[in-house]
Amino acid sequence: MSPYSNLPVRNFWKTGVAAFSPATIEGLYRKRFDISPGTCVATAGSCFAQHIARYLRKRGYSVLDEEPAPVGMPAEVASQHGYGLFSARFANIYVVRRLLQLLQEATGTFQPQDWIWEHKGRFYDALRPSVEPEGLASADEVRTHRERHLRACLRMIRKTDVFVFTLGLTEAWIHKASGTVYASAPSSPSGQYDPDQHIFKNFGVAEIYNDFVELRSIAKSINPDIKFLLTVSPVPLTATASDEHVLVATTYSKSVLRAVAGELYANFDDIDYFPSYEIISSHFSRGAFYEPNLRSVTMTGVDTVMRVFFEQHNAGTPALAISEENGDEDVVCEEAMLEAFQTNGAARAEPFQTNGSPRDLGLATL
Repeated sequence: MSPYSNLPVRNFWKTGVAAFSPATIEGLYRKRFDISPGTCVATAGSCFAQHIARYLRKRGYSVLDEEPAPVGMPAEVASQHGYGLFSARFANIYVVRRLLQLLQEATGTFQPQDWIWEHKGRFYDALRPSVEPEGLASADEVRTHRERHLRACLRMIRKTDVFVFTLGLTEAWIHKASGTVYASAPSSPSGQYDPDQHIFKNFGVAEIYNDFVELRSIAKSINPDIKFLLTVSPVPLTATASDEHVLVATTYSKSVLRAVAGELYANFDDIDYFPSYEIISSHFSRGAFYEPNLRSVTMTGVDTVMRVFFEQHNAGTPALAISEENGDEDVVCEEAMLEAFQTNGAARAEPFQTNGSPRDLGLATL
């Protein structure tokens, strides 16, 4: 006898993984608690979280929108201004410390600094600059918009049954004196980088874990019944400000986030983890769910992720792929704009094409 003798087939690679394709794999995810169409769901996080919100809405789930677009605003314009992407007009929240500071600010325990930036007479909220691409007319107008946003965030927390948050990055830019975490790197058109004020920060496992524990505590103080569903974004870094190659930096970042999600799942019964990261990015999927740039996730990949999700949280709707209903819908991803600042080697940065054979990949055939 061995302690492995009577384990289920899902515990062994040969019978749990190698015998399946991504479209047929079984037992990959087992829900910790129910999410039904009547569950009030809030979504936030990186750009991959926008897919999750869209699919939930299409399947008839109750996804909160506490900061809706003005009546009559065309859908495309609304999306460009951050409406309807998440449950409030956050823009993308890539790092946990930014979400923590948002809840602290909404509850009056944190005041960000250096958060209104001016450029050519237009004013921007540096904590979510993409929601007003052309900026606003005055700093007071930015403050008014932010106060409205903070009230929406509090309403969202009070109403939420399950908060779905996608962990995106470990890298961030912060205000040196106050620790205020920006939404993205300080740069034009919404602001200017100042090395005396703005510093790079790469968060580690303990920091991110403690930040999430604290934000969970704040959320629970507002809504004791709130639960969390965590995912890790499978989208690689567009660029890294660390000293590492971007591939190494991406592996570090995603490994840290996955470790944090695992620790939180192990330690809190009100936190579930959904393996979208594993479905898309592991070698099991053989890279099939990435576009030729090896970064953007295909709609087939998103469909596969959500199929696994709905197998556990069944809305009772047909198993039609959402991409077939919508066509390919782009997500809004501020981090992707970092490519615009590349000056070295940009001319030779075309995606490498391969049919996937070892010889095409430049590897010796064994």
